[in-house]
Amino acid sequence: MTRPTRTIALALAALALPLGAQAPSTLGLARDARIAEALADVSPARLRSMDSTLVTFGTRHTMSDTLSATRGIGAARRWIHAELTQFSKECGGCLRVEYDTGSAVIARSPQRPTQHLVNVVAWLPGRDADRVVVIGGHYDSCICSVDNMDATSDAPGADDDGSGTVAVMELARVVSKRFPKGFDATIAFALYTGEEMGLLGSTQFAERLQREQKTVTAAFTDDIVGNVIADDGRVDSTSVRVFAVDSLAVGGGELARYVWATGALYQPRFEVLPVLRLDRLGRGGDHSPFVRQGIPGLRFTERLENYKRQHLPTDALNDVDFGYVAKVARLNLATVVSLASAPPRPESTAYQRDRASGGQSFTIRWSPVAGAASYELLVRRTTDATYKRIVPVGNVTEFLLDEQLDDVWVGVRTVGADGHRSLTTVIGAPGGPRLATPARRGAASPTTPASPE
Repeated sequence: MTRPTRTIALALAALALPLGAQAPSTLGLARDARIAEALADVSPARLRSMDSTLVTFGTRHTMSDTLSATRGIGAARRWIHAELTQFSKECGGCLRVEYDTGSAVIARSPQRPTQHLVNVVAWLPGRDADRVVVIGGHYDSCICSVDNMDATSDAPGADDDGSGTVAVMELARVVSKRFPKGFDATIAFALYTGEEMGLLGSTQFAERLQREQKTVTAAFTDDIVGNVIADDGRVDSTSVRVFAVDSLAVGGGELARYVWATGALYQPRFEVLPVLRLDRLGRGGDHSPFVRQGIPGLRFTERLENYKRQHLPTDALNDVDFGYVAKVARLNLATVVSLASAPPRPESTAYQRDRASGGQSFTIRWSPVAGAASYELLVRRTTDATYKRIVPVGNVTEFLLDEQLDDVWVGVRTVGADGHRSLTTVIGAPGGPRLATPARRGAASPTTPASPE
């Protein structure tokens, strides 16, 4: 093996770490035939058609023209709103389409102007209007590598982030068509503005959901999901990276494991490569404002980025592979629908060392969840990428687990009546919410540190 080839091989191996080094697991998730059938409706041709329309607006810079019918950010958002409204008509009005408006200071501009911000959001109401799964992409574009504030020159943004925008739009179309009555949770299909100016649109939306006291199960973003050819000629159309902070208390790593498992279940030939950091080095995405609020957030991004096209006039339609974008959208669909179909995860947990077993077992407790048919405990070594053991415990909120909790991570999740599983809540996660339960005689309290032994 030559030195350059060996270097590339090592880089590819490192890119997949820490989770990609181990084989994926479906984590006991149940395959839903309705979801599997819906995946076939995702259309590469529709994705291409929509992205080609976005490119025709010339520039979608956040500070570009808002009055023209054919050019600028205003024309783009009105077209997106019209498309989503048409999808709603096709499902009998099942989507609630709106402009999410606000304003923010453009701190990246020397003049620091205050800019009007308009996101476009399509809501698919669920049985629980206050619990939300968010899937978004940013429709603004820029040639920031030339001039961050150039709001007039062409900035096609076909991949960044036309690809993510049309993936979310296609997701809204297919999910509303197939599931017009919605799920247990509400889904928000969000198209953000102002990402290139500092995540302004997603910050606005995240803050709005917080003000409205919504419980956000997870927040996803599709950002740069269309390129399959690297500058050196390498091709990868069979894998996608997902970025999430491995915070046990917040659950970012648990979300990455959920996506990894869902991909293995529904699209096994499309590899999910979890990367346990917030984003690429020195970069940011629209999941970040949610993560800052303590919400599990995750970014989908192509495996092979080409920085010779990002934020440049060369980010053209011909360089986007829409068969690949469709694979990402199908992964989005399976994940979002599965999460929205499941009950919430348990909020709080507690644990106690079992003295009767000599400390080889632990009593695990968790807060009850309305709508849960049963619960499962999942076990992995602290060095394992994902869970290796699943323990069904029935419809109880306390269980004596034959594991020494000192040596492993244990999670608890809900199982709905239809078999859909929630995200996992890690037992005893540092900084995570704990149940205020009294300690048994001779046992260490779950709410206070144990005495040295």
